[in-house]
Amino acid sequence: MRAVSVESFWERRTPIRSLRPWFFLVLSLLVVDQLTKIATIDLLSLGSGIEITPFFNFVHVRNPGAAFSFLADASGWQRWFFSGLALVVSAWLGFMIWQSPDDKLFCVAASLMMSGALGNLIDRVVHGEVIDFLDLHWAGWHWPAFNVADSAITLGAILFVWVEILRYREAKANSLDHEHPPQP
Repeated sequence: MRAVSVESFWERRTPIRSLRPWFFLVLSLLVVDQLTKIATIDLLSLGSGIEITPFFNFVHVRNPGAAFSFLADASGWQRWFFSGLALVVSAWLGFMIWQSPDDKLFCVAASLMMSGALGNLIDRVVHGEVIDFLDLHWAGWHWPAFNVADSAITLGAILFVWVEILRYREAKANSLDHEHPPQP
């Protein structure tokens, strides 16, 4: 039996340079998110919109709740609940990136979700609600308005699921290789 070395949390040394691409991605998306929201505030009055195509409008709406206006009608506590949740999730995602900076697909997924969480956090702290401006619609049916941060969270979550599917397939293939080694 061979000895297993367990590296403690505090002894782990992740070079800062290996984290740079991921935090640059977070910061870049955060800047794009906030600039698009500033443009929305400057160009459109609250509740107004501009038709861009037959299925897409640029609008200015606010959402005090979460996705699909979940808890939007609550008494105000949701602002701080979702702000705290965004901080906790962002810290956890940052920690996960720090633990696995060379796992590129995972780090892209985590960076996307982190930037989205922080973008909407800024809105909640500064404006008390999230600024949404992208409105997709078809035949009178409108998808709930969203923003760059929401898009980053969604794409990150999809990529995260894909990463886990790939990991599962790889683990399954490795376990099958060990159960049935090639015969000479």
